[in-house]
Amino acid sequence: MKQVTLTTFVVLASAVFALALFAGPIVSQLKPHPKAVPNTHPPGEVDNPDLVPFIVADPASLPGVVVDDTSAALVGKWQYSTHTPPYVGLGYLHDQKDGKGEKSVTFTPDLPHDGLYEVRLAHCYNIRRATNAPVTIHHANGEKLMRVNEQTPSEHDKLFTTLGTFHFKAGTNGWVRISNEGTEGKYVIADAVQWLPKAAKE
Repeated sequence: MKQVTLTTFVVLASAVFALALFAGPIVSQLKPHPKAVPNTHPPGEVDNPDLVPFIVADPASLPGVVVDDTSAALVGKWQYSTHTPPYVGLGYLHDQKDGKGEKSVTFTPDLPHDGLYEVRLAHCYNIRRATNAPVTIHHANGEKLMRVNEQTPSEHDKLFTTLGTFHFKAGTNGWVRISNEGTEGKYVIADAVQWLPKAAKE
């Protein structure tokens, strides 16, 4: 187990206090997914204190359209956790490393208009994560299946990874689904998906 120095403890305590102070009212408005297994980690118990400042407590503060795990559609038992920051909202979901091929999380946005959107996936990362998490993007022109390495640090603010740019229709026709098929021995993480509108080329 990594030894926690006094300096690290002070930094972590300050970060957690600041997060609670400024994001407390926001987080209190979010409700855990009714189908998710509750978090088992006490507040402040994290494996990497340096990443606490990258937590985004309010999904609505992010640009574009963001769908958090609290409003996603769950198949199978997924568990909340806050042990590995950063994350969006209350925490993130993991598949408990079991029921492989039987679990999925689907994020469905309500997009304001037709057009091109950059799709980004939020996931925390470490060696316990799946290296081949199946992610399906359902867009206006079909579907694309990708394999995401959730052990790799995310490229945007240590939180979001770009999946690509796709054309979507307005409304709730599109979605992104994460499953745990073929990920034996590792955890699959589901946190949030972001749709960023892209300007049309002239």
